[in-house]
Amino acid sequence: MRKRIFSTGISAVLIGSMLLTACGGNSSGGSSSSAGAAGETSTAATGDSSAAAESADPFGKYDPPINMTFARTVDNDLNDNILPKTPGETIDSNRWLDLYSDELGIDISYAWTVRGGLNDDAYTQKLNVTIASGDLPDVLIVNRTQLKQLAESDMIADMTEFYDQYASELTREVYNSEGPGILQSATFDGHLMAVPYADASVESTHYLWIRQDWLDKLQLDPPKTMQDLLNIADAFTTRDPDGNGKDDTYAMAVTKDLYSGAMGTEGFFAGYHSYPNMWVKTDDGTLAWGSVLPETKDALKALADMYAAGELDPEFGIKDGAKVAETIAAGKVGIDFGEQWNPMYPLISNYQNDPEADWVGYPIVSADDTLPKVPQKFRTQWYYAVRKDYENPEAVVKLINMHLEKNWGEDNDFNHYYMPVENGAVGVWKFSPVAPAPTNKNLEAFNEIEKARKLGDMSILEGEPAVIQTNLEAYYNGDTTQWGWDKIYGENGVFHALNGYIENGQVMREEFVGAPTPTMVDKQSSLKTMELEMFVRIIMGDVSIDEFDKFVENWNALGGADMTAEVNEWYQSVKN
Repeated sequence: MRKRIFSTGISAVLIGSMLLTACGGNSSGGSSSSAGAAGETSTAATGDSSAAAESADPFGKYDPPINMTFARTVDNDLNDNILPKTPGETIDSNRWLDLYSDELGIDISYAWTVRGGLNDDAYTQKLNVTIASGDLPDVLIVNRTQLKQLAESDMIADMTEFYDQYASELTREVYNSEGPGILQSATFDGHLMAVPYADASVESTHYLWIRQDWLDKLQLDPPKTMQDLLNIADAFTTRDPDGNGKDDTYAMAVTKDLYSGAMGTEGFFAGYHSYPNMWVKTDDGTLAWGSVLPETKDALKALADMYAAGELDPEFGIKDGAKVAETIAAGKVGIDFGEQWNPMYPLISNYQNDPEADWVGYPIVSADDTLPKVPQKFRTQWYYAVRKDYENPEAVVKLINMHLEKNWGEDNDFNHYYMPVENGAVGVWKFSPVAPAPTNKNLEAFNEIEKARKLGDMSILEGEPAVIQTNLEAYYNGDTTQWGWDKIYGENGVFHALNGYIENGQVMREEFVGAPTPTMVDKQSSLKTMELEMFVRIIMGDVSIDEFDKFVENWNALGGADMTAEVNEWYQSVKN
């Protein structure tokens, strides 16, 4: 029997280090989501269901088979990359749909498909029209706002009982891996109203990406403190790091949107103990919007000073990520705060244009003697909602069980169902209409590779770590298209920094995971726009840093105070 790729031992360390609730020992075998408004989705909450739970089979096959309809997206990767490399397979006929039919007796078809991703307007518009019509497919993938609408309209099934009875051991491990938050986010008045499309909050972690070749040329050490970083920023701007004799380099890549997985500012703000654009716990135990706390003013002042010194692109306030990526590709920037995937985009474009460009990921740094907390935004944003009158709502739980088991379970077939090497290691998992994954799988893959490196035996690798190692070896053998894999998973890969964050207790998870509150629905969009516009104006020197105080007053008066009260009402209901 193959070992399980999803390592419960490593997950337990992660959970303990992040001060999360230890859910694995829940004697009921169910979720340990909290009670109250976000309620506990345990078997006890579903009444007399223990007998049914004993007979429920997480992988039981329907005989005769059942039909299940979905609505889904077809993104560019699936249409332009995966389908051409998997001849004979289509959206409607492929290895995943065959698996679900053969092993579970679930025949899947699509009520409709739309090109693009879940976040694209095309899907949002088609989904909203479908919801308004009341003519729903059996399963819809919806966001939190749409989930709340469907739940309040009594259009979807209560999944509490079905999750408790049918979720496999591995499914429970995945859905409890961030504490109660994942299940909690789909729970209304104690009822689990959808099964979340579990996503990894750990992947929102920011790192400090720096051009190591510029550091070496200017004889600078990697930064240990914020002052070190500011000194490096000055050098990257004034000491001609690209050696062309021109004053044409900037220190740090920043987009007009400020908050971003690449070319963002979250890691910089964290260096001043500021955590904007997320709900954080304050010293008095209540939740607050990080953008309006005093530390944010300090970080904005530092960014404004950098802008005034020419260390940021003077046009950053009008440049989106694509435009800033062009500056990186041209070799004009040497610092980037972003997530682990940044070497895949946009940093590789710099390397492709200049093979000497050597980007290395470092931990974020602090402006004082206290290690910065590292913010992790709650990433689970989509949910599998089942039409209320569908005869077999538990079937969606079985699909999730099977998807996780075939990719990361003890009897996994990762190479066939996730990234088949014979098909160019494309992500055939996208053929599946359900696609949750272990939230810590990437870090665990890195740690497995590290273990094999130390043992000097790569043959022990299986599943995803083995596929990643294949990409690493391709790079070492001259395939420069695999450069990004080395920057993430190689001997000096950025996941070393993530392990350090965890060991040092630096991780800070977003505290609010509930459905949008009434004021959020009405006011949050305009408040975020006001925040972004004010912060950009402060950084660019259009207004004084003291305008931050007026912004906080206006934010509270225009709905922020009400929103904060609603968030804390939710928080108290979860705690009690």
